Parts: sequence; C-alpha cells; structure tokens
Amino acid sequence: MVNIINRLIAWLSIPALWLSLLLSSNQALAEGGRSTLNMPEGVTPVSIDVYGLHMEMFWWCVGIGVVVFSVMFYSMIVHRKANGAKAANFHESTSLEIVWTVVPIIILVAMAWPATTSLIKLYDTSESDVDIVITGYQWYWKYEYLDEEVSFFSRLSTPQEQIRNQAPKGEHYLLEVDEPLVIPVNKKVRFLVTSNDVIHAWWVPDLAVKRDAIPGYINESWARVERPGTYRGVCAELCGKDHGFMPVVVKAVPEDEYTAWLADRREQAEKIKALTSKTFTLDELMVQGEQVYAKACLACHGANGEGGVGKAIAGSPIATGDIAAHLDIVINGSKVNPAMAAYKETLSEVDTAAVLTYQRNAFGNNTGDVVQPIDILNFKQGK
Repeated sequence: MVNIINRLIAWLSIPALWLSLLLSSNQALAEGGRSTLNMPEGVTPVSIDVYGLHMEMFWWCVGIGVVVFSVMFYSMIVHRKANGAKAANFHESTSLEIVWTVVPIIILVAMAWPATTSLIKLYDTSESDVDIVITGYQWYWKYEYLDEEVSFFSRLSTPQEQIRNQAPKGEHYLLEVDEPLVIPVNKKVRFLVTSNDVIHAWWVPDLAVKRDAIPGYINESWARVERPGTYRGVCAELCGKDHGFMPVVVKAVPEDEYTAWLADRREQAEKIKALTSKTFTLDELMVQGEQVYAKACLACHGANGEGGVGKAIAGSPIATGDIAAHLDIVINGSKVNPAMAAYKETLSEVDTAAVLTYQRNAFGNNTGDVVQPIDILNFKQGK
C-alpha cells in the first residue's frame, strides 16, 4: 500500500510542478516581458501578428516539453531499479514507429500554416502609400521620400560628454538622433533599404522591420503604424568601429501633421538652394560652421581641434594650406585614411562652405580665408 501511495504522489507531483512553472512564467511575461523576458508586441498589424505567432510557437514547445519530460520523469521515478523494475525486452514496434512519425508531421504542419501566413504578409510591399529609400552610411542613415523631393541625414545626437562618461547617461542614451524618420499613422509605408559603403541592418523592433542594407542591392519591407509615437531601433549588423553609434528613430504622426512636416521640409530645401547663390560674411559662416563642426567633425577632430580619432585641425597643414586640397578632402574624403568620410552628399553647399571657413579660422588657424557656397557648387561641378 505504501508503494502505491508513493507512486501516486510522484505521478501527481509532476504535472503540479509543471503547472506551477508555467503560471509563474506567464506572470513574469505579463509583468516584465517587454524589457526582459519577451519580444515587444509592436505597434503594427504585422508586428502584432509576429508576436502572436511567437507566443503560439512558444506554447507549442512548452506543451511538447511538458509531455516529453513528464513521461521521462515518470519513467525514471516509477520504473527505477530500486523498485524492482526490469527493462522490457522487445525489438521494433510498427505502431510506435508510425506514431512518432505521424505526430511530429501533424505538429509541424500545424506550426507551418500560421508561420507561412505571417511571412506572406511580412513580404507583401505592394500598394504602399509612402515610399522611403533608406541608405546606410558609416555611421548614420539617409532618408529619401520618393516623389516628395525631401531627403535628409539622421545622425546620433547623444552628447559626447555622456559617451565619454563625463556626464550622466540620458534616458535614451545612444538611441537619439538629430533628425528622426517621420511617417504618417494608418498609412502603408514601404522601406527600400540599401547601403552606400558596407553592410548595415535597419531594425526597429516595434515595427517588426529588420532589413539588411547591402551596397548595390535594395531590400524591401513595410509597416503600417496604428498609433502615434516615437519608436527606436539600431543598426543590427556589425558595420565598423562606430556600429553602436548609428541608432534609428521613427516618429509616427497623424496625417495632417505629416503633411505639414513635408511642406516645411520642402520649404527648407528651397531656402537652401536659394542660399547657394548668396554671399555670406565671415561672421555668418563662422556661426554656421561651428554648428556643423559640432555635428559632423567634433567626434573625430576634438572640441578644440586637438584631434583624437582623426588628425588635429589646429595648425593642420590641410586647414591652413591650399584651399583646393582642403575642399577635396572634405567633399571627397581621404584616399589615405578611409576613416575620413566624404561629405559630398551629406552636407549642403552652405554647410560645407561654413565648416571649411570655420576650420580655416578657428583653433588659432586664423587664415582669413572665406569659402562661399557657390565655390563648393563649382568645385562639385568641376568648374
């Protein structure tokens, strides 16, 4: 009688243990899953579908694990040698062979059906309302709105003091940019992802979008964000020394706000074109150049032009020598040092002229040289 009671307790304790583990796991997922234990549910129909698929597969695996381990533990406890159990002596079993072949096939088909449905939705980029070309650079992103004449670069805006541990880290440390990607809510937005240099990967978990940016190729994805908000991501491909410093920030706004934003960007673009033919004073260029330097040059060349990752600007033979050579290295990059990026596409004529003038007159250089936007345009056109 005692043996029977012990066997009954052992058998009942196994499902009780599994039930306890499942309940505690489910509670943990519900309370803190987004940041610690589980993937985010997201804010698009596809992301919600992917999350549901993920959870469905998870519980399928849990169920299989419960059955397999329950049988295993039951056999280990009830049929152990200490109880006098003896191993059965048999060879092959057609029925068992059929069962453990057919059952897994049924399970795999049951899993494959929703997975295939989700994948078809994930790759259906047709009938989009907005088309955006995303180009990866070392180490920032370019966004170009097709048919809207709007394009801009998005760079990390986390202060250098935080990166160098000279100030407390902000809430969105290394996940903040100067120009977020703006998209309308409840519209199908198609992303055309490519790269200008090496392989990057544009990844925003809340949108369920992750596409490799490969030079010479265009990968497609899409999202339809259902509620306004700011959604953050990163480059998910090791792309160089500053791989961790090229975040992605997507701002989803109502359609009327998006339309107003587009109009404002077009107006800014027209103003920049008009400024190309304007003649600026040295003081105007120095003020603008300081801002451009802080955004594009400071991280490598130092706050005071002392150098660091890049060469020093203060007293540099480039910044104090021939202007044409200085123009060439800023616009086309350095052939000797690949770390010196080309700014032909990333800086406007006005910003390029301003930062060149600033470099040639700041940090004690004091050459008195003034570079105008029209000089930059002529240089680019080979005049």
